[in-house]
Amino acid sequence: DFLLRIEDTDSNRFVPGAEEYIQKAFKWLGITFDEGVGVGGEYGPYRQSERKALYRKYVNELLDKGLAYVAFDTPEELEAMRTQSGNAGVQYDSSTRMHMRNALTMPKEELRRRLDSGEKYVVRIKIEPNIDIVVHDIIRGEVVVNSSLLDDKALWKSSDELPTYHLANIVDDHKMKISHVIRGEEWLPSAPMHVLLYRYLGWEETMPKFAHLPLLLKPEGPGKLSKRDGDRLGFPVFPLAWTDPQTGELSSGYREMGYLPEAVINILAMLGWNPGSEQELFTLNELVEQFSLERVSKHGAKFNVAKAHWFNHQYFIRQSNESITDAVIPILQHHVPTDIFNRSQIEKMVGLVKDRLNFATDFWDQAYFFFRAPVEYDEKAVKKYWMVEMSETLNNYAQMLEQIDDFSSEYLDQITQQFISEHNLKTGVFMNCLRICLVGAAVGPHLNEVMNILGKAETLQRIEAAQTIGK
Repeated sequence: DFLLRIEDTDSNRFVPGAEEYIQKAFKWLGITFDEGVGVGGEYGPYRQSERKALYRKYVNELLDKGLAYVAFDTPEELEAMRTQSGNAGVQYDSSTRMHMRNALTMPKEELRRRLDSGEKYVVRIKIEPNIDIVVHDIIRGEVVVNSSLLDDKALWKSSDELPTYHLANIVDDHKMKISHVIRGEEWLPSAPMHVLLYRYLGWEETMPKFAHLPLLLKPEGPGKLSKRDGDRLGFPVFPLAWTDPQTGELSSGYREMGYLPEAVINILAMLGWNPGSEQELFTLNELVEQFSLERVSKHGAKFNVAKAHWFNHQYFIRQSNESITDAVIPILQHHVPTDIFNRSQIEKMVGLVKDRLNFATDFWDQAYFFFRAPVEYDEKAVKKYWMVEMSETLNNYAQMLEQIDDFSSEYLDQITQQFISEHNLKTGVFMNCLRICLVGAAVGPHLNEVMNILGKAETLQRIEAAQTIGK
């Protein structure tokens, strides 16, 4: 089962519209939720901000057991502690907490007075030193961490009466009977403290299995993939376009850049996981069947832009010509009036060039010559193929075309091959010169198909216009 739980307890990082964006992104990907926000279920509410009373119950339990304590330190005091120690990495832990303003260092009367006056505070977990904590990770095996390396993280804040991630997720994972916690490896250092929390609350025997996924890395150089890398190298890191409500900054999305949802799922699945075979293309159902956490790598996976294009290409060309035509018509409208050709002709063009497309936006670059006659000709191609006598040869070819009524691609192929044979021409040279006339370069789809779509009049006009080549 897959549920959507909105973890919105960090009020400082709350982003308006983010919840709706998350739901839209999953909908676009075709990934549905079995329960959660917008779906319902027996373990609701599924927004953590609506579960305050539940979290407070377990905060009080930890305080009553002496496994957590109240702390009044201000951000300035915490910074002073680090500055005075001369070590920016010093923690709020068993070695420093007795020098700070908290329930462990002040008389009960002072503690009560501060609480009654409404002074802001946090509740911190109390971690005793020199205890080996074992984290069983599906991907990384057994990880042993000594508690002396951990700090007394804040679990709850009086300022908004909300828990931090650490407490909220432990409580919710237990209450919602979550079997697996799968998250990025940056959370691995917090996992020992989470194990302690399960122990403190008496839930260690039923705690979920952990799997800490490797990070996605930059395409080039070391480091974690970031939005800036995408902006710099021209690929998205968001599923859908996103406008930051505070700055107005627009981040491009996979959907808007022309990626297909099936391709995006496949791309992500293959980053840091392999099926143990040569297969690379998987439907969602196939991934569900074959995916296992045991085959996830411990090492970060570099995001490969070219490979992402390849994945999209594979799914793109498997679409019907009709579907691709729906996608390319709005793109054509930016270049030419689409009434120049009817829809059936555009579908023919799509069929000819779609093997060259990674995205619908590539269509114009691959098919522009259908809409615009060449105004210049590729110099390298002309130098390689065009001979002095070619103008006369093509003029003879054009005269032959003028005499025929059948301009079907099949018949054009037949009479062209006949013309080449009768005039003792080299097929490659003649066809490339003809292509230069019609397209402007020595590349493109089958010429008989191109001529069929262009029609007799346009084909003859382009051959005539190319008579100036080499003169």
